[in-house]
Amino acid sequence: MERRAFLRASGAAGLGLAATGHTAARSRRPTARQQDGYEPLGRVAVDGAAEGVVGDDGETAYVATTTGFATVDVSDPAEPTVLATERALEVGDGTLSEILDVTVDGDRLVAAGPANPGYGVMGFRSYDVSDPESPEPVGAYETGYHIHNCYLDGELLFVAANPWQEDRNLLVIYDVGDGDEIEQVGYWSLLDREPGWRDVDFLARYLHDVYVQDDIAYLPYWNAGTYLLDVSDPTDPEYVSHVAKTTLEDQRTTDEAEPAQGLPGNDHYAAVDDTGDLMAVGREAWATGGDEPDRPGGIDLYDVSDPSDPVHRGAIEAPRTVDESYDGGTWTTSHNFELRDGRLYSSWYRGGVKIHDVSEPGEPEELAWWRDPGETAFWTARVVESGKTFLATSTEAIPNTSLDGALYTFPIEVGEQVDPPSLAEPSEWGSAGDETSGSDESGDENGTNDGSDGDEDGSDGGDSIPGFTGLTGAAAGAATLEWLRRRGGNVQD
Repeated sequence: MERRAFLRASGAAGLGLAATGHTAARSRRPTARQQDGYEPLGRVAVDGAAEGVVGDDGETAYVATTTGFATVDVSDPAEPTVLATERALEVGDGTLSEILDVTVDGDRLVAAGPANPGYGVMGFRSYDVSDPESPEPVGAYETGYHIHNCYLDGELLFVAANPWQEDRNLLVIYDVGDGDEIEQVGYWSLLDREPGWRDVDFLARYLHDVYVQDDIAYLPYWNAGTYLLDVSDPTDPEYVSHVAKTTLEDQRTTDEAEPAQGLPGNDHYAAVDDTGDLMAVGREAWATGGDEPDRPGGIDLYDVSDPSDPVHRGAIEAPRTVDESYDGGTWTTSHNFELRDGRLYSSWYRGGVKIHDVSEPGEPEELAWWRDPGETAFWTARVVESGKTFLATSTEAIPNTSLDGALYTFPIEVGEQVDPPSLAEPSEWGSAGDETSGSDESGDENGTNDGSDGDEDGSDGGDSIPGFTGLTGAAAGAATLEWLRRRGGNVQD
């Protein structure tokens, strides 16, 4: 049965997680290995690293590198090895820059950019990666708008499109199946469905990312919430449902000085598990000095077994630290993640990486975590081999820091890091973190605020910005966050 027909037939029948096993007894925990503590298996330097994904072979990772992408052999997780680097990706009469996202399906890879406006040519280029050591360009498309994120599903490319000159926030769908014969086949607009959102700041309704599975697209529209679309007919996407932490009425009265940095809202990344019944929404956010909740954003969990009627089940809150502002550089907010086999693999920038058992989403259980905030700021976490290993990319894209890009591999098992660096003492993080200092006199040694139910790594439970991050320093030049905040100045398109 086609997905759209199923959705119409199911209505509000409420297929509940009980029927899918999510509320059954917890899935069997991975076995803890006998060693001193939980730690990475391997590491390889990747300059300018941002998003990392895993190919269908489970042996190759693909990493966006600001000016292109890298392919990495992860078949031996103890010794990940860079196979190839592609730079100067040509689109039209120019080359792409600020490439923070790559997406892979089968033998096709797409790299898109720039992630923010003001960086020259805008669009995407596709590659044949059947030989990861020698990627071959097969097609390119100039969009005329920046691309922060996109998702490849078969021959369809789903693009988060925010053409600022049109003041619109769109999902645009392209057919990339025939190489150079790339064409737009459909689109969906939040403002066409809910015109009232035009009354609020462009960033407050920014479409930040897109994830597609089984003919459903999951669209985190920042403060407007996360929207589910039926895309079984890509020429005519249809609204299914959405979840939100705030309302249009609330946003109309919100102080627009910081329209996209603080909670509530900040839907930054959304994805579902392999069954399609559990959705996670990451909320990237920082402390702004405003009303509660004034803290880093975490991850919320929803039952979407009936996509037309999502139900909130639980949340995982971000680790706490001393200076939780954007400019402070000690970021511990949620970034990208993956749901697989009842587990959530998550990245928290300088707060490290985590594995949670989410087979009972109302009671997520932390199984393992690791951090080295003086050296790492994790952008994403992705499964390499189910039940055995996952990877995480560490980025340079944190203001007021001097971090190096890299790809790390980790075991999938229960574990606890020995003597982790305290999130309450950035001055003790080492050379990469000594540009920040201070201590949290009101918190515990891990930076958890008084009164919280903090776990051993400073986390106390879920709530996401702008993933409008721009790489800094030699990797990409000045970030464009200030433009995004104010939407002014001499920005060229």
